[in-house]
Amino acid sequence: MAEKTWLTQGQYDKLKGELDERRDVKRPEIARLIENARREGDLSENGGYQAAREEQSMNETRVLQLEDLLRDAEVGETPADDGVVEPGMVVVAKIAGVEETFLLGARDAGEGLNMSVYSPAAPIGKALIGHTAGETVKYETPAGKAIAVEIISVSPFQG
Repeated sequence: MAEKTWLTQGQYDKLKGELDERRDVKRPEIARLIENARREGDLSENGGYQAAREEQSMNETRVLQLEDLLRDAEVGETPADDGVVEPGMVVVAKIAGVEETFLLGARDAGEGLNMSVYSPAAPIGKALIGHTAGETVKYETPAGKAIAVEIISVSPFQG
């Protein structure tokens, strides 16, 4: 079973709009490009055909990513401002001594933000969930290195 991804209604709507655009507008446009390139003859040396097929592949990959993300999304309001790290919260923390501000949520939902986005399923996300400002927790990187994270502040995402 896929892990739920927390999104605000605005983030969900933005990603749903991208999905609709890719399925309903971009997909038919690419199909027309491919068909037009096919009419030109020899496909093995047809740069337009190859480029259109590559674009089709990238578009279909993104469609699948968005469908998976939205199917497993948990749409909700901004979490309570209770100072506890959970999906949908902006965390200011010192990670290995370097201060960073990030959103704990879906990477795709964070496009256009001026901060990093960490998944709640990532090692750092799993380690921080349930903790509060003033606490220091450690998490293990995929390479096996232990990293200390000092939580400075936690506040609901306003996006």
